[in-house]
Amino acid sequence: MTSEHSDVISESVKRIDARGKVTGETRYPGDIDIDGQLWMRIKFSERAHARVVNVDAAKAEALPGVFRVFTSRDVPVNEYGLVIKDQPVLCGPGGVKAGADVVRCYMDMVATVVAETDAIALAALDLIDVRYEDLPAVFDAEEAMADKAPQLHPDSPGNLVARYRIRRGDMAAGWAAADVVVEGEYETTWQEHAYLQPEAGLAYIDEEDRVAVVVAGQWTHEDQEQIYHALDLPPEQVRVIYPAVGGAFGGREDMSVQIILALAAVILRRPVKIQWNREESILYHHKRHPIKVRAKWGATRAGMLTAASAEVIGDAGAYNYTSNKVLGNAQLTVSGPYEILNVQVDTYAVYTNNIPSGAFRGFGAPQALFAAEGQMNRLAAALDMDPLEIRLKNSIREGSIGVVDTPFPAGVTMPQVFEACGRESWWRRSGENWRLLKPAQPPDRSKRRGRGIAGGFKNVGFSFGFPEHCWAGLELHGRAHIDKVVLYHAGADVGQGAHTALCQMAAQAIGVPFDAVELVASDTASSESAGSASASRLTFMSGNAIRGAADIALQKWQDEERPAVGEFMYRPPATTPFDPENGRAVPNFAYGYVAEAVEVEVDIETGQVHLLDVVCANDVGKVINPQQLEGQIEGAIIQAQGYALMEDLVSDEGRIRNPHLSTYLIPTSLDVPPRIRSVILEHPDPIGPWGARGMAEMPFLPLAPAIAAAIYDATGVWIDSQPFTPQKVVVALRKRGIGFI
Repeated sequence: MTSEHSDVISESVKRIDARGKVTGETRYPGDIDIDGQLWMRIKFSERAHARVVNVDAAKAEALPGVFRVFTSRDVPVNEYGLVIKDQPVLCGPGGVKAGADVVRCYMDMVATVVAETDAIALAALDLIDVRYEDLPAVFDAEEAMADKAPQLHPDSPGNLVARYRIRRGDMAAGWAAADVVVEGEYETTWQEHAYLQPEAGLAYIDEEDRVAVVVAGQWTHEDQEQIYHALDLPPEQVRVIYPAVGGAFGGREDMSVQIILALAAVILRRPVKIQWNREESILYHHKRHPIKVRAKWGATRAGMLTAASAEVIGDAGAYNYTSNKVLGNAQLTVSGPYEILNVQVDTYAVYTNNIPSGAFRGFGAPQALFAAEGQMNRLAAALDMDPLEIRLKNSIREGSIGVVDTPFPAGVTMPQVFEACGRESWWRRSGENWRLLKPAQPPDRSKRRGRGIAGGFKNVGFSFGFPEHCWAGLELHGRAHIDKVVLYHAGADVGQGAHTALCQMAAQAIGVPFDAVELVASDTASSESAGSASASRLTFMSGNAIRGAADIALQKWQDEERPAVGEFMYRPPATTPFDPENGRAVPNFAYGYVAEAVEVEVDIETGQVHLLDVVCANDVGKVINPQQLEGQIEGAIIQAQGYALMEDLVSDEGRIRNPHLSTYLIPTSLDVPPRIRSVILEHPDPIGPWGARGMAEMPFLPLAPAIAAAIYDATGVWIDSQPFTPQKVVVALRKRGIGFI
């Protein structure tokens, strides 16, 4: 029983963190200092693949002001990892963990220095003498799968982190039924998260003799688990606190400074702080996965899909991080948002000596949909069929069976999303037929304009059998009336406005004004686990947890308990992993659906592609905060624009060569498209809180293939390797004899 009289959700209430962030009063981990704190610096690997024979820290420890140099011998359980604990905390000899003496990439840590000042700690790094025994390295995922390739991990033959397969229907019959077959090879590269706040943190011993780690992350309780595991401490002896988090996008799901800070604070019994600069941040945290897809699709003359096959190869880098999950998601989405009876997919996540790849907004779906929507646009061109019309002929819909041979969860709205995108952009409908209006061409003959469309879907929440959960606690204070509501919740606000949305949902569930809610957030000492601020899950999961806690608290209030306390752990319907033989699964309990249409202008002389107009249709189920929702859509589009057109991380045999924002280019305000139109659909998700779906990742997903389609519309040239840099576009145009010589 809940009292939902106040209309707090669907209002653009002011963010609870707005004033502090605008005035500079808000403190991020790098802003926090404690009297008596020491400073830490890290000695990173100097090899892509080598055995660490010896770490001699005598000269460093003799430097005045140095308190301690920590090496692998100091780590009680020298391993960590979000999904698979396959990475040493500090690489070097002397530990009990097999393979902990091997560095497998340049971001491995070999030692840390703790000193009175940051300058002294930095100077001490050069005094640490590390002796290496070089090992053969491999930097290409396909080469890493070869029989004679160097093996990075003894328990991963063929350097395979994970392998998945889908076998659905009769492929021979599917190809025989096809009047048109198109093949393509698609390649994506790394992407840097480029969040505003580089890695930083502070660890100290708190008033209850716990080691407290103040850091930016995405899941306090998962950070806590990895810390207490590596330090061999009871869980209750480790506390993780998130102050303000300066962006994440998946880049803070995995460890950076958490464990080494806690180790130093526990041993030295002194506060210890670290602050990375931008170069260190780019060099030493994970990136989006480079993925290669070889695809073959068939369709009838009427545009009905008959068969689709794909080989998907993802570069995991030196450690798993979330590669097995990311490539699982790529496997699920590489056939696009379409009904296809005959499907064959082989997917591989592969260890290499490159920087680890991990979570990034979209989590494998942008790469997979780049291929899937590229294939769909090729089929439309081959059949001389409108690209929206062919999509609507084949779109998944309510009751559809997925490529994993089980039904989609109720609430499929892909056709409605496609139609809304077309209707609000440049498509016109006549009966059952859709027709794209061509753009007016600029008077400058070196400029050509084109339009394109793409769509997709992605999971809301954790997938493939991972135990999903979210806890919330509520306290209702007052006498005759509820005067104050205290919400306890561990969910991270990484800049997306989650904490404001949590307070809105708590106010709505209890039936009080927004200002009556007080939030105690992101501290393992005050809340149980909420899960990660990832997978477009936090609003969906938290809202259901808050509603459950509200029911309990309101019943106690009615029974005249003061304060009335309600706690609730929400668990959604269970999911299952892929069957290893045929890929059958119930992979997810909810999805979000998106489609985007774009207009671009291509300079055929320089290869520059300008994004002029974007229409994004997104089914969000129920709007919680309209202003924040539009901000998420616009931010995702601009980030995806960088991924598609600009961001080109250069890795040379495992070493990143452009670790600065002057050479790794991301969009600025001058690059924002002149027009972005957010088309908001509200078809309630059957199990979402108030019908809300997660949506933060969805607007990222289809932009790159929509831009590729628009470039083709403008020039007649397909670009299948992302990013579409001017040099790459010029080369493709010249091969077709287009442009100036």
